[in-house]
Amino acid sequence: MNKQKRIEILTRLRDNNPTPTTELRYNSPFELLIAVILSAQATDKGVNKATDKLFPVANTPQAILDLGLDKLKDYIKTIGLYNSKAENIMKTCRDLVEKHQGEVPESREALEALAGVGRKTANVVLNTAFGHPTIAVDTHIFRVANRTGFAPGKDVLKVEEKLLKVVPDEFKVNVHHWLILHGRYTCIARKPRCGSCIIEDLCEYKEKTDN
Repeated sequence: MNKQKRIEILTRLRDNNPTPTTELRYNSPFELLIAVILSAQATDKGVNKATDKLFPVANTPQAILDLGLDKLKDYIKTIGLYNSKAENIMKTCRDLVEKHQGEVPESREALEALAGVGRKTANVVLNTAFGHPTIAVDTHIFRVANRTGFAPGKDVLKVEEKLLKVVPDEFKVNVHHWLILHGRYTCIARKPRCGSCIIEDLCEYKEKTDN
């Protein structure tokens, strides 16, 4: 895909949704961090249901430590892998209190040192909480980037590197959200809704549908 076509795709996505954001509900970098940890192999809707009850009770590292592991599990038990996620969250909260004065660090290295935080989670927090031009590649972005021809790559890291290379700076802060939402609602996995896609004529996917 050439540069001109990519810019047109990004322009259309921007015009359609000028101020995109995550569908996870949060009011602070810490709440976002916990929500993203919980969102691994879970839906944003399912995470929001749990955090809507958790955050009014405990929305700081110390508050979650005071809550304790068993009570934390009670709040998140509807989410997949909740046992291991709860343990990671407790470890992360302890590290935040002991090493970061209870604040979420604004560096990739410090974020990835936290339990349950990998590159994708760190990218989401850096981008959404702090406005860094990072691009977290999840299954939706990986699919859209490859299917459309926008930024093909064999694995998520390759796609991330390609996106960082080909997306102009003016689009970088928001491209993560545009591509996720596009993959979640239009360019869906089983049968993409090409007929209602605002970039259908620019997409290089050969097996387009009429839907």
